[in-house]
Amino acid sequence: QMRPVEFGGDSVESGGSLKLSCSVFGTNYYCRGWFRQAPGKGREAVAVVDTHGAAKYADSVKGRFTISQDTDKNRMYLEMNSLKPEDTAMYYCAAGSKEYYSDDSGIYYCVANPSDFSSWGQGTQVTVSS
Repeated sequence: QMRPVEFGGDSVESGGSLKLSCSVFGTNYYCRGWFRQAPGKGREAVAVVDTHGAAKYADSVKGRFTISQDTDKNRMYLEMNSLKPEDTAMYYCAAGSKEYYSDDSGIYYCVANPSDFSSWGQGTQVTVSS
């Protein structure tokens, strides 16, 4: 099965915006997500979304980043606004199938754990200068 492919990484100044795109192939994955890894740090979830559009965000990006998808085109996006130097990282697109049920909201969300995503892209670099 083909791996996801990311596009759109670039170097921007603090406060700027970028939009990342990802081609996610195959229809066997309920969950798609954006992850990032900064030098010397572990890989962390940025935002995940299931095929019904239920999304979860890392606290550090809430209100600044938006995940979206076009399931007909097998495309996923990450719109990033108000970028900060601490957003600098390699950004990865990934697909997986593990969900959990939220008693609070009564719907299923994707588990935002890198180990629960089995199909990964090569990554695209985002650099934010101060």
